[in-house]
Amino acid sequence: MKKNHQYRILVVDDSSTNIVLLEAILNGQGYIIDTAQSVREAYQVIKRETPDLILLDLLMPRISGFDFLKELKGNQATKEIPVIIISAVSDPENKKKSVELGALDFINKPIDIQSFIDKINTILNKKETVS
Repeated sequence: MKKNHQYRILVVDDSSTNIVLLEAILNGQGYIIDTAQSVREAYQVIKRETPDLILLDLLMPRISGFDFLKELKGNQATKEIPVIIISAVSDPENKKKSVELGALDFINKPIDIQSFIDKINTILNKKETVS
């Protein structure tokens, strides 16, 4: 099993404040963090290094988080990357649509830090078991 510091997580959020917060939480857990403030930037990061997990905001400029999720899950090279939606838009329709498009989970902002860490650890440990 990989140690936390060997897992690579891509945070995709147009808010630099949210990115800094998530980076601080995840770096504290020993994960390698990549960040992107747009979907275009996220694709560039994925081309360089495939992440073990993507944390995705829904409200992104130009290309929405929904569209990005749909593209990821429709692409042979990226469809197996687990995605967790992290969004302030928490209505049931968005949660349902996220799961239908292939997201593993939907976390509402503001996040509960311990619950957030537990979910990430669980997903990455399951991924390791399946691999």
